[in-house]
Amino acid sequence: MIEPDSRTVVLHARSGRRLTVAVAVLCAASFVAVLLEDPAAALRYGLLLVLPAVLVWAVYERPAVVVSDAGVEVRNVLRTIDLPWPAIERIDTKYALTLHTAYGTYSAWAAPAPSRSTAVTSSRDDLRHLPESTYIGGGVRPGDLLSSASGQAAAVVRARWEELRDAGHLDAPRLERDRPVVRWHVVPAAGVLLLAAAGVAAARVL
Repeated sequence: MIEPDSRTVVLHARSGRRLTVAVAVLCAASFVAVLLEDPAAALRYGLLLVLPAVLVWAVYERPAVVVSDAGVEVRNVLRTIDLPWPAIERIDTKYALTLHTAYGTYSAWAAPAPSRSTAVTSSRDDLRHLPESTYIGGGVRPGDLLSSASGQAAAVVRARWEELRDAGHLDAPRLERDRPVVRWHVVPAAGVLLLAAAGVAAARVL
């Protein structure tokens, strides 16, 4: 997904969105069924019925890979790591989109590599028009396929990295910090925990 009027690309795992919608629909249907059967029970267990949808959103829908002119933002379940372009040395997709940087190695939860069965059934179109740096190392991994979450994210990251490299912006990389900027997801994690605690308390008290 490309943000309007910008060069920022936000990539989510497509399966995460489908799973989040499916679980939310099931939770809503369960709540309505309980409400029609026993309104008091719906009041007692309502928060617990909502909890699975919130948890799936936090684990599968919220994570993303954000590619901008400043660098790559790896938004995982518990933390977000900001990686500037000069720090990125290599892009891999063996198990997931993995960025090897001057700070260390970071994998993206939102961009997993495909299973073997998915890789076998992929078409040749998945191997066309890939960025040049995809082929460095002698071959293309299943995780580089454009039909996969890791392949889509890797293609976007590599294309932007090559653009900066060809423009000479990465000839003498300099890092402004000794460590990457890391933001812990305190509010979403606390929200899930509080919702769970409130749901258990309501089930016991009401």
